[in-house]
Amino acid sequence: MVELYLIRYFVAVIEAGGFTKAAASLNITQPTLSAGIRKLEEGLGVTLFERSGRRVFLTPAGTRFLMRAREIMQLCNAAVREAAETGQPTVARLGVLVTIPAALVAAVVAEYRRSPTALPLDLVEGTEHELANRLKDGSLDFALTLDRGENPGVAVGPVFEEGYTLALPAAHPLAERPVLSAEDVMHEPMIVRQRCEVLSETSRHFTDRNVRPRFAFRSVSDERVLALVGAGLGLTVMPDSYTHPRVARVPMAGFDLRRRLVLLRSPATAGLSAEDHVRPLVEAVETVFGSVSGTASGRPAG
Repeated sequence: MVELYLIRYFVAVIEAGGFTKAAASLNITQPTLSAGIRKLEEGLGVTLFERSGRRVFLTPAGTRFLMRAREIMQLCNAAVREAAETGQPTVARLGVLVTIPAALVAAVVAEYRRSPTALPLDLVEGTEHELANRLKDGSLDFALTLDRGENPGVAVGPVFEEGYTLALPAAHPLAERPVLSAEDVMHEPMIVRQRCEVLSETSRHFTDRNVRPRFAFRSVSDERVLALVGAGLGLTVMPDSYTHPRVARVPMAGFDLRRRLVLLRSPATAGLSAEDHVRPLVEAVETVFGSVSGTASGRPAG
């Protein structure tokens, strides 16, 4: 008999993309997680993962098991939720894309809490892939994430669209330019935003122009990156909604990528009252993102 927590371990490794992040998300140690996966494999009589250095890959058996494992977790989460509810939900679980500025997330939360019908809020941040999986299995009610057209949930809020521009110190000599080319910054140190959803496209934009800058810093924290750009450590490419009093934003020639953000609702949250509980969150997102719509400037952003 396979125990449920072992299946949860397995799904967490897939969603997190590795054992280290999965252990952190489960609040357990990595040896405990590894032992659990071995126990699951022994119970199933198959090998689920192939391990190559620090990377793990699903075996054919693991790929087959994944679909059923997610179905099991979705049913389990739905059962727990239904058992806990007495006609109305007691909490709203909102997932937020990790690359959305913290100031905007905080503003949405503050605006939402002003509503007299707002539920207590549980907030989860994650990558686009992580939020999609959580919407599908019902462990999130909503997600503020990228709009790809074919989404893992039902769109209930407006779409906010923005571009990507170069972030550089406001006092930098290039900050007054109306537009910059990759060649203009080829001798400038750069900072890598490791969770950027267009990281590969950004890298290709520079390498296609034979520009290979020095990387002064790499980070998963966009707020830290922005502060260090303002301090003069280096330049980076990031969404226009990131602002800092010591940072200027300048468009890049030939770099026209944009992103669309949307509020999605999990298909598993049909019990929520649209009028009393969904609407306050939709209105909060509309208010906050409507106020920053079109944020993009070649001048210092404040």
